Amino acid sequence: MTVYRGHLVHLTGNPTLPDAPRHLVGVPDGAIVVDDAGRISYSGDFSALPPAADVVDVRPGFLLPGFIDTHIHFPQTHCANAFGGGQLLNWLERCIFPAESALADPLFARKVARDFCSRRISVGTTTALVFGSAFPDAQDALFEESLRAGLRTISGRGIQTVGPDSARLLTTSERAALELVGSEISRWHAADTRDPETALLHAAVVPRFALSVTRRTLAALGELYDGVRGSGVYFHTHVSENVDEIAAVRAMYDVDSYLDTYDGRFGPGSSVQGRTLLGPRSVLAHAVHSTDDELARMADTGTSIAHCPTSQLFLGSGTMPWRRTVSRGVNVALGSDVAAGDEWLVPRVLNDCFKVHISEPAGAAVSLNGAELLYTATIAGARALALNDRIGNLDVGKEADFVVIDPGQQEVLAETLARIDPVDTAALLFTLLTGMRDAAVASVFVRGRKLR
Repeated sequence: MTVYRGHLVHLTGNPTLPDAPRHLVGVPDGAIVVDDAGRISYSGDFSALPPAADVVDVRPGFLLPGFIDTHIHFPQTHCANAFGGGQLLNWLERCIFPAESALADPLFARKVARDFCSRRISVGTTTALVFGSAFPDAQDALFEESLRAGLRTISGRGIQTVGPDSARLLTTSERAALELVGSEISRWHAADTRDPETALLHAAVVPRFALSVTRRTLAALGELYDGVRGSGVYFHTHVSENVDEIAAVRAMYDVDSYLDTYDGRFGPGSSVQGRTLLGPRSVLAHAVHSTDDELARMADTGTSIAHCPTSQLFLGSGTMPWRRTVSRGVNVALGSDVAAGDEWLVPRVLNDCFKVHISEPAGAAVSLNGAELLYTATIAGARALALNDRIGNLDVGKEADFVVIDPGQQEVLAETLARIDPVDTAALLFTLLTGMRDAAVASVFVRGRKLR
């Protein structure tokens, strides 16, 4: 067993968002004990432990749960800050489809996979729901590199059966799409342990968005997903990110709402034409402009939202209404949405999250506290991925996914934190999360294994 000693901060138990402040734990001289299986066998005050030979003392650093990113694009690793001359649909056609097509080259795809995993480690993203590449060799490279690095990764190939000429290399026939998805699931879902309950690798069904597929594709994916849902395969896509996108979806499918296309109601007038893709392992990115009925349906089915405030700012998509969304009972986790999001570090995305929601119109504005921010980046993500029995905090019995944050590695941060009473955990956590940069991430662990 190994003892890690430092300022322990996490949300204990299994709280909901409103309960997060009451579950915030801060132990200035705290510790976690990690056993040989990579699980936490003790979490609390260091002084309560018997003398131990193997102590890793990270003081004055912090011990935090590993960050969970529920929406990030692997084939866009090198695409951040690309100028598309417009909002979402312009940016996709002019910047992203051509850039993603470059991963048709297996050697380049392998370099991107290495860079992607290395960057994740550098910012402490221990778990990620990853929007994958259209190319099988690239997806193989992603899973192989994730496994080598020891990261917790859920991914699926980006499915496109229709699209503009700039996406020509990314599109396949519907038959090929189904064959490739089925092959990826059989090869990579829980490939490391062959048991989804213990695996670090998981597969997902990932159509890019409703405009990249057809009714036939959605019907076929619904049938496919019904056959693998029980084995823990995920569903991931985009919804209601941009007003022009929503208008195009409604016109293309003749539906009442965007969400209907993923709910089996993609026939004219939102008639039922297939099986729903919603459920407890379904994560929809953005939901910036979702209606109350759509939010209620997400809550009823246990579908989660990957909230991506940084990318919504970059593409001018608008602001997901925080109060209205969470009041409907939808689980809201956090996504960097690299590369429309130009911040890899989850706390930097939290910084944008705080700013956009305190700036919402009067009556809708909310000042998110440190516990709520940490919740969104950890427990909410674990819940979205149905992994909250394994990760999300530093409770006894959880797998030891954690990060060591050393304020001394970042100029001025240590001095800023020193002005706050160390027992005022809420104030300390808020400043730490909103003020830290990449340099402060000192060490990263997944299931007790040190990755950095």
